Amino acid sequence: MDDVSAGGLRRPRAPRGSGDRLRQEILDAATELLLATGQARAVSIRSVAQRVGVTPPAIYLHFEDKNALLDAVCARYLERLDCEMQRAALGQPRTVDVLRAQGLAYVRFALQTPELYRLATMGEWRSGSRVDIALDSSAFQHLRASVQTLMDEGVYRAADPTTLALELWTAAHGVAALLITKPHLPFGDVDAFADRVLGAVLCGHLVAGLVGGDATAGRLADWVLARRPAQRPGPVEESRGPLEQSPV
Repeated sequence: MDDVSAGGLRRPRAPRGSGDRLRQEILDAATELLLATGQARAVSIRSVAQRVGVTPPAIYLHFEDKNALLDAVCARYLERLDCEMQRAALGQPRTVDVLRAQGLAYVRFALQTPELYRLATMGEWRSGSRVDIALDSSAFQHLRASVQTLMDEGVYRAADPTTLALELWTAAHGVAALLITKPHLPFGDVDAFADRVLGAVLCGHLVAGLVGGDATAGRLADWVLARRPAQRPGPVEESRGPLEQSPV
């Protein structure tokens, strides 16, 4: 027998062993609906079945419910994100450059399909959905591996690599989320803005490693000022007497 969708369209019975292809078609259909509507609530088992040309029970053979389907869409999105991050990391001279390239690739990929990015990282928690998709993703695991390498190299101080990787992920996410939700703000060149923010975070961890584990903004400022050469007065200041010089 052929599958009959709710819209009356007939889909020829798939040959044996083609279940994975149907699963990918289901994911494609759900993704297309998300891109078209920008709303997870617009995706239903029935609407996906109609788009694929199968009956709703055929969807349930691959996904337990709508939450499982949306989780799978998010997981596939994060897999593709990882591919972009890994591609950007190729050929980088140092591990810290790898991290910076991975962060920039993250932001760029998020901006390509904001609707999917919202669902994967900013969507409201859905009862029954998995909460650890991002942490379990290969994208996060590769980011964590880069952090671990920096610790092994002695560039970053020894700490929990998962926590530090999550901090870096948070920085990249913050940039991407702000660019998506507040595009009218005066960011200037988007790539340059993202690079400056990510560079500041990476450098901050480098300096924190030099100062010590109890580094605070105040201690870091003191550490920087203590190593800054004393400022010599300029020609105008030298021409004035001590009481005439402007306060610094």
